[in-house]
Amino acid sequence: MIVAFSLSPTSSDPSGSVTEAVAAAVRVVRESGLPHETNAMFTNIEGEWDEVMAVVKQAVDVVAAASPRVGLVLKADIRPGYDGQLTAKVERIEQALGEG
Repeated sequence: MIVAFSLSPTSSDPSGSVTEAVAAAVRVVRESGLPHETNAMFTNIEGEWDEVMAVVKQAVDVVAAASPRVGLVLKADIRPGYDGQLTAKVERIEQALGEG
């Protein structure tokens, strides 16, 4: 499965910055060893249901340690029997664009 998730901690920083809290969550994902990528809006992670959800929970927990409130947006692509889709899905689109 692939999960795209975004965490929104509350911030007491006058600028509204949540960089440090989000960095802590991304650190959890990177240390998980699962295939992942982070962009400006989401972090995508690929693996089996239990391992991916455990990483998401750990990321929420680390942010919650620094923030009294955490919002979580999560989208999942559940497709048993398929691995490597984090990159394969993008490659299929790139191929389609090259054929057009």
